Amino acid sequence: MKTAMVILAALGMAIPAATLTGDKAQMIAAADLQAQLAQLVPAAKTKGSSGSTMLTTGNLALKLSVRTTSGGGEIHANYDDLMIVEQGSATLITGGTVVSPQTGSDGETHGPSIADGLSRTITVGDIVVVPAGVPHQLLIPPGTIYSAMVAKIKE
Repeated sequence: MKTAMVILAALGMAIPAATLTGDKAQMIAAADLQAQLAQLVPAAKTKGSSGSTMLTTGNLALKLSVRTTSGGGEIHANYDDLMIVEQGSATLITGGTVVSPQTGSDGETHGPSIADGLSRTITVGDIVVVPAGVPHQLLIPPGTIYSAMVAKIKE
C-alpha cells in the first residue's frame, strides 16, 4: 500500500478529477482513495465492474477500477497499463491470443478470453505493467471484490 501511495504522489494525483496545470503538485490521502474505491463497490456488485477517472493530463489517465466478475481478453493498441492492486486478488493472463477478437475504430481489441497466455496471481500491493499490444485478461474469483488504480499511458 505504501508503494502505491508513493507512486501516486509522484504522479501528482487529484480527487475526484482534475487536470494538472503549471507546477502545482497534488496528492491523494490514502483514506480519500479508499473512500472513492468503496463508493464504486455497489455498482460493481450489480454490474460486475465499476470505475471512475481521477485524473487526465497529457498522455496519462489515472482510473479506479472495481470488479466482481472476470473481464474478457483485451489488447490496447495505443495505451500502456500500469495497475496497482488495492483490494482482493485476481488471476492475470498475459500474452497468448485474444479469442474471437473484435477491434474497434479506437484500436482496442476485445474478445471473450485469451488462449495460451501466461497466468499468474496478483494481489494487494502488486504492481503490473502491461505494454500496449500485449493481450491481457483478469479473472476474478467468485465472491471477490478486486480493486486497482490503473494508469493508462498513451504511447
